[in-house]
Amino acid sequence: MILVFGRSGQVGHELAKLDGVLALNRAEADLTDPEACAKQILNHRPIAVINAAAYTAVDNAETEEDLATLINAHAPASMANACRDLSIPFVHISTDYVFDGSGQDPTIAGAPTNPVNAYGRSKQVGEDRITRSGAVFAILRTSWVVSAHGSNFVKSMLRASQQRSALSVVDDQIGGPTPAVRIAQACIKIAHDLVIDPNKQGIYHLSGQPDVSWFEFAKTIFECTGREIELTAIQTSEYSTPAKRPANSRLDCASTKLTFDIDRPIWKDDLKEILEDLGEIQ
Repeated sequence: MILVFGRSGQVGHELAKLDGVLALNRAEADLTDPEACAKQILNHRPIAVINAAAYTAVDNAETEEDLATLINAHAPASMANACRDLSIPFVHISTDYVFDGSGQDPTIAGAPTNPVNAYGRSKQVGEDRITRSGAVFAILRTSWVVSAHGSNFVKSMLRASQQRSALSVVDDQIGGPTPAVRIAQACIKIAHDLVIDPNKQGIYHLSGQPDVSWFEFAKTIFECTGREIELTAIQTSEYSTPAKRPANSRLDCASTKLTFDIDRPIWKDDLKEILEDLGEIQ
């Protein structure tokens, strides 16, 4: 059995559907109590642990950085310590927000981190503590997670288009939309591989292809649904948010393919399934 934290999140929801998984919800595992999370691992004694739980309210983190760090760093560190004590692998989902988003090339997994907002800092601290824990670990950074469950860009665009006939969408932030179901499948594959070969531990990337801007992503969403929405491409400077966003969220996923034979998902294929699940297309 693989123990999963974060059942209510996008990836956790997909993981909970898979065989051989026990996914814990917030009532069963409170990430504001790191030691309680560790006790769940010690009590269940799984073959591996996947942490799909996180504080993901990027803008709110600017005023709640201590809470974000508790959930995104201290709780995963306690999980990693428990996994170390049981000699089992720990798979942790992280984010492109640990980088500053400079340049235009895909960022390799070994590149220096330099987060530009509180959320990114909280995730960076989590990564650092996991790598120093002594556990067999895999940190899987991803970007622009989407699914039919939870809060994400696809659902935000659909909701906004029900209220307005014209939308402005940022066109100078580039990244790879990543279906939650593909992240879940990758985490399971990585966890099983680490059970067999702990030497595969490390930091890896997984994002959907092709890389696009938010504007291009929105355009594809509405093309699939057939909704006639007037879209205007704008610059990040025209759309103010409390937290700064990285302009370049492209991730180099070559090492993930090389080590685990996991391909970058083609997000357009999964987008259609997401829209079908939401009842937007037949």
